[in-house]
Amino acid sequence: MSTSKITFKNKEGIDLKGSIELPENRTPHNFVLFAHCFTCNKNFLAVKNISEALTAKGFGILRFDFTGLGESDGEFADSNFSGNVEDLVSASSYLEDNYRAPSLLIGHSLGGAAVLFASTLLDSVTAVATIGAPSHIGHVKNLLKNDVDDIQKNGIAEVNIGGRNFNIKKQFLDDLENNDLPDIISKLEKSLLILHSPQDTIVGINNAEEIYLAARHPKSFISLDGADHLLSNKIDSNYVGDVIGTWANRYLDIPVETELKSNLNVVAHLGPEGFTTQIKAGRHNLIADEPEHLGGNNFGPNPYEYVSAGLAACTSMTIQMYAKRKGWVVDFVETQVIYGREHAIDCEKCEEEGTKIDTFKRELIIKGDLDEKQRKRLLEIANKCPVHKTLHSETQIITSLVDQK
Repeated sequence: MSTSKITFKNKEGIDLKGSIELPENRTPHNFVLFAHCFTCNKNFLAVKNISEALTAKGFGILRFDFTGLGESDGEFADSNFSGNVEDLVSASSYLEDNYRAPSLLIGHSLGGAAVLFASTLLDSVTAVATIGAPSHIGHVKNLLKNDVDDIQKNGIAEVNIGGRNFNIKKQFLDDLENNDLPDIISKLEKSLLILHSPQDTIVGINNAEEIYLAARHPKSFISLDGADHLLSNKIDSNYVGDVIGTWANRYLDIPVETELKSNLNVVAHLGPEGFTTQIKAGRHNLIADEPEHLGGNNFGPNPYEYVSAGLAACTSMTIQMYAKRKGWVVDFVETQVIYGREHAIDCEKCEEEGTKIDTFKRELIIKGDLDEKQRKRLLEIANKCPVHKTLHSETQIITSLVDQK
């Protein structure tokens, strides 16, 4: 997953901070716009876990801080629900101008209500997923409890939500009353996924029922049994991201990826453009590339870096395996490798053209309760690494053309 920080302006010209997350190949098939929970921010752990699960399925994600929250500018006290919806529209415009317009909106808690409203303003959006969302925006008043009277009387009050203090003005409450979420849900012409925990003590499960009954088909409900409102358990947030990504396959234009198959252990697939190569090694998917100055995208290690990585990994494994067999305590082994072409050591004709040979320089860092004799023995064992032996031995490569089926 690749993450980059961005800044964009909302309708009022206020700078909002966000993060763009892309899958490993940097070419997402669809973009997701994520709205975090009330008083949360883009770096909230559950948001990051959900985003990571979605990028693993090929999605690009924009998550950002609403006005006055996290790293974004502006005053939270001057914001309201309608402003949050406008922030989402501004975020969508940023995606459309710089990447691609979002096709999927995800909202957590009050962010779920916000994406339901925003989806009606965004033609590119075909699917919406809500997590622990209220069925009525006025539900937020329940979080304010006894502070509502102070806000109504004084026009502003400092309230404590989730252990954090916020200034909330009367206009915030008035704005909640002016937005009719049930009416929006009943007219929604988007595919809808509702995720909610029966054990949610902040926004009760009855809210999910009301949203489901009000919405048109296609609509789906997933019970997050055992999860709390904030998805504090990583298992729950990872599950949410995985479920949303799978559900969206039915409603978004997601190209069917060619599954790399081979009778051999490793397969590398490259199309007509560039050097970004899809690799499947055993059950693992990898990417190889070349740096930008050589015409690549630098999305992954180059082929020689993979060879060096194989040597480094094998060396560390071999040393640790030998130490365990001997009963020696080795806290960790770090093998550093660099590849290049250099003159051979003790070469008699080093000045002659063409006498440079492939050279892997290897440095070892071994941490443990070892005496000098043991350390020297482990240095010798490094040369027993199977990959080391393969690189030193006479190796044959047998290549044949295979008819495409």
